[in-house]
Amino acid sequence: MSSLELVNKNYLYAIVGANTDPTRYGYIILNNLFKKGYQVVGINPKYKKIDEVDCYPSLTALPNKPDVVVFVVPPIIGLEILDEVRQLGIDKVWFQPGAYNDEIIDKVKELALQAVVDGSCIMVLTGYVK
Repeated sequence: MSSLELVNKNYLYAIVGANTDPTRYGYIILNNLFKKGYQVVGINPKYKKIDEVDCYPSLTALPNKPDVVVFVVPPIIGLEILDEVRQLGIDKVWFQPGAYNDEIIDKVKELALQAVVDGSCIMVLTGYVK
């Protein structure tokens, strides 16, 4: 799947690995998409809110099903969450560089998900803002 097909301001993006550390990509991506006018929520059990963005402990805790799940976590964590993605009927996933490996790629194929697992960075395609 082309990464451009997953860039849409009408989509709700769930950022798995969102965090409050401004030097980490989980924060940078969440903040960047929010500032660019994208609908975003954070997924991290440690937080209820990150700046102005709501954060939830898991995908199943979200009040609305996201259109795209963006992974900014190590592959071992992403593997566990892929089953939750499938159970919720979410079919679009984006793995940021470093968030995927061969096991992730195999699982994405097994679950027949529309996925970006090619090293594309969502911030590059949406225009990075400092």
